[in-house]
Amino acid sequence: MEHNLDKENDMAVTPNTLFRATGVAAAVAGLIFIGVQVGSPHLDGTTITTTNAVVRDSLKVLMAALALAGISGMYLLQVKKIGVLGLVGYLTFATGYLTMLGIEFVGAFVLPSIAHSSPAYVSNAIAAATNGTVTGSIGLIKVAILVNGITYVAGGFIFGIALFRASVLARWAAVLLACGSVATIATGVLPQYERLFAFPTGVALIGLGYSVWQAQRAPAARSISSAVSSQLETAGAN
Repeated sequence: MEHNLDKENDMAVTPNTLFRATGVAAAVAGLIFIGVQVGSPHLDGTTITTTNAVVRDSLKVLMAALALAGISGMYLLQVKKIGVLGLVGYLTFATGYLTMLGIEFVGAFVLPSIAHSSPAYVSNAIAAATNGTVTGSIGLIKVAILVNGITYVAGGFIFGIALFRASVLARWAAVLLACGSVATIATGVLPQYERLFAFPTGVALIGLGYSVWQAQRAPAARSISSAVSSQLETAGAN
């Protein structure tokens, strides 16, 4: 009976396990964010239907979801230290990733399916997302892209500063997140280097994710050590 209870306790989902999972999610999101930039094709009404483009946009959907889980774990891990600034930064940054998820979903699954029937709309939607010239109406996608740009930049900057001030996770990664988020503004000025501006944020997510995972190893180690000590004391008493 005691053996079965021990197995159930080993399989139980604990806050420590969940936090470590969010750390892994953030790190994987950072790796994907960097990976999809390498060799990325020029997007237009034709290339968006290719397997290469669809796979990359699908990975971006996954990246946005993982990043959202990751920053949620970062916020909750230090909710008592990160303060109001952290809450504002988290909510703003989360909005950025939520809108990014929606935009990338459209790019991965909607635009390729209508590329042949509505080529002008698809071309304009791609132009809006890549700082190109929009010559027609694309509806609320333009608003979504604008909201995404503002919340991603502002949220990443504020959240990065809050993480740095809380001094719980790797501070170098927090600084890189803040600087990397603001640096994306330069893509409008230097579009030929827009892929490179994603690397700092990707590395920051990897660093912060690892920091969350590492921070949860110490409590787990202490718990195991306490359990072993308790068993030894019990055995000694017997």
